[in-house]
Amino acid sequence: MPSAIEQAIRQIVEEKGLQYEAVIDAIESALAAAYRKDFGDKNQNIETKFDPTDGSMKVWDVKTVIEDIDLEELERQDEARRQKAEELALQIEEARKNGEPIPAVSLEEDIGLRFNPKTDIMLSEAKILKHSAKIGDVIRNELPQAEEFGRMAAMTAKQVITQKLREAEREVVYNEYKEHEGEIMNGTVQRREGRVVLVDLGRTTAIMRPEDQITSERYNTGDRIKVYIRQVGLTTKGPEILVSRTSEEMVRKLFAVEIPEISEGSVEIRAIAREAGSRSKVAVSTPDESIDPIGACIGQRGTRIQTIISELGGEKVDIIEWNNNPVEFITHSLSPAKVISVTLDEKEHSAFVKVNADQLSLAIGKGGQNVRLAARLTGWKINIGEAEEEEKEEDNSTTP
Repeated sequence: MPSAIEQAIRQIVEEKGLQYEAVIDAIESALAAAYRKDFGDKNQNIETKFDPTDGSMKVWDVKTVIEDIDLEELERQDEARRQKAEELALQIEEARKNGEPIPAVSLEEDIGLRFNPKTDIMLSEAKILKHSAKIGDVIRNELPQAEEFGRMAAMTAKQVITQKLREAEREVVYNEYKEHEGEIMNGTVQRREGRVVLVDLGRTTAIMRPEDQITSERYNTGDRIKVYIRQVGLTTKGPEILVSRTSEEMVRKLFAVEIPEISEGSVEIRAIAREAGSRSKVAVSTPDESIDPIGACIGQRGTRIQTIISELGGEKVDIIEWNNNPVEFITHSLSPAKVISVTLDEKEHSAFVKVNADQLSLAIGKGGQNVRLAARLTGWKINIGEAEEEEKEEDNSTTP
């Protein structure tokens, strides 16, 4: 039967989703801190080995062998470095007072020590402990066992274990969600903190900043929403997961989820322009002439696109067929407006588009949204004007 300690470790591993080795490492770090508190000294680099089967431990003082150093000479060099540091500090202060450029200072070069008695041991001393010792070796000197820790050492051990387990748990959560960066996940609105919305993703809480929120949506506690994992970072307080409902990439990922042809690669999304909560334009293409890219995205009776629109909270989605010919692509991008002609200015990378008078407001869109999205989708600056009578007649004559 496993010991009570090992059973407790297994329980922690299962509850917090940690690695067994991570918990053992936390215990060993705690024991080292407790030993140092009650039995060690400041120049010992304590390392412990814990056996969970019987609760026993071994303790070592671990040091790296370095070349012999004249300690008196080292003290003289240290004193010279301290004086140099003081002089540099005075120079910096003087430069600040006079408004002069502050001189560059390398503290590592001017103040750094070459010998640390806690982690280093000189070669001559190391040979006393181990005759075959050489520079770069690690000397492990076993220390007497601790019979019983005092109250303060036990409290220190408890704090170290708590901190180490918290750090290990944060790292596990970070690694888990880092794998999902750039994907869509289901979440539950937890609460609001000012203008920020906190979203429960299961093992952790994500942050949805104001710029990542759709202004027309209301996020109430308990609401189930889909979010795009925009960024996963690791801070001193733990993992920071930023999620978004406004990202253009969210539209791309929804299309990949709902439309098999896109996830398989037979239909490709070439460009997206979005004003979150209001309207998106998505340009698609396919190398397979037997596939209708727009029809594949819309689905039978519009089922596929309606699912995407529903996930976006009713946001309108225009699906445009990509075309390498900028005239054709600009014409398609202004859908649902009917375009009479497109004139390109390659130097200014702009296009002048003419439409009939009854199509003018449709081409521009409410508040200029349609032409604005078309410009972002195509990468061309688009100006719209009304067609002349001759152009209207020519267009009518070619209409079947």
